[in-house]
Amino acid sequence: MTERSVSPTGRIQRVAAYNVCVDENGRLLLCRLSDVTEAPGSWTLPGGGIEFGEHPEAGAIRELQEETGLLGRIVELLTVDSLHRPARAGENETNESTDRAAWYTREELATLPLVSTSELGVRLAFGDPA
Repeated sequence: MTERSVSPTGRIQRVAAYNVCVDENGRLLLCRLSDVTEAPGSWTLPGGGIEFGEHPEAGAIRELQEETGLLGRIVELLTVDSLHRPARAGENETNESTDRAAWYTREELATLPLVSTSELGVRLAFGDPA
């Protein structure tokens, strides 16, 4: 279960960890969001919600394996970010939020619909906007 805190105002806070994975050919690993998400067909970094009591690094590695089947290791913390995304009624974390993982070159990334997390990942991986 993903850790979510509910404030006295009824707002939900979700803590998540994402991976910026670049292979030896300079390609970035992305995951396509499935139909159960608010942005089906868009691409995001591999990652997601941290479980209660789970260290963020462990959560990032777990999510990488769940979404891509790949094993990884954390080399460094690149950034800490925060975003506001209104919760949808009945929204729950599912293991089916992504339906595909693939490696993309810098040039190919410009042709994909990216969510804001991916856009940040592209900047971190390549040093410029998508």
